[in-house]
Amino acid sequence: MELLQLQYFLAVARSEHVTEAARSLHVTQSSLSKTIQRLEEDLGVPLFDRAGRKLRLNEYGSRFLRRAERALFELEQGKRELGDLSGPVQGTLELAVTSASALTGILREFRRKQPAIQFHVQMLTTQELAALLHRGEVDFGLSSPPLPGDDLECLVVSAAPILVAVPKGHRLDGRSRVSLAELKDEWFVGVKRGFRARDLIDSACRSAGFEPRYVYEGNEPARLASLVEAGIGIGFIPGTARESREHIHYLQVDEHELVMEIALFWRRDRYLSRAAREFREVVVGYFEALAKESS
Repeated sequence: MELLQLQYFLAVARSEHVTEAARSLHVTQSSLSKTIQRLEEDLGVPLFDRAGRKLRLNEYGSRFLRRAERALFELEQGKRELGDLSGPVQGTLELAVTSASALTGILREFRRKQPAIQFHVQMLTTQELAALLHRGEVDFGLSSPPLPGDDLECLVVSAAPILVAVPKGHRLDGRSRVSLAELKDEWFVGVKRGFRARDLIDSACRSAGFEPRYVYEGNEPARLASLVEAGIGIGFIPGTARESREHIHYLQVDEHELVMEIALFWRRDRYLSRAAREFREVVVGYFEALAKESS
């Protein structure tokens, strides 16, 4: 069994489509198909049910996938550990986040401390982020807890109240607090279902006796302030993402404990390189400084 066979198998297993997998691997479809066939011959069982170029993992394939992911994960950890021992801090950090509101400040500080380290960031839903962490495809995830699975470490770095943001001139402009029940007739801008903040907010509104009506649902939390400022709707915005804008007013929520925790997640058995440990320190320091500024 060859390492290349395992890498090709993982690509096909995750996309379940020969064309898409070949494109991601930058190889021809025929070469990919032949490599998978040789792997199946080596194992003595078929790994996929086939329907044209569309493949679906069968029971053999599903069981073997877990083992192959583990094997390649361990090899990658060994490569990282040797790289740490043999030379200066370098490489690329793979990051996944559910909100980019704090990302600019964190990455700016990290680049100042480690200019030789590159980073690649993906904006994902909570479920997507958790899947990449479990598969070992990212070094860290920055999201709201909890995330499923016992294989993840969780470090809560922030706990901030969720505020109501309204445009200047709104009927609530000038007030410092508001109850959720007073918002039942409003139109909201927010993130899509699947983001922890959205699930938390919707649940709180239901307990207050109404289902929030959304005029906008997106996957970029940082855009919400601009939409509120433009008068498209009002929004719930975590205190850590609060922007000092001339045409936005923020109110605290009465009665309900609407608090957004932010945590740094990583896979427990993942080797944390010097660059990764440095990044973790930067994240903790960033939110500690933010908490001091707001206190």
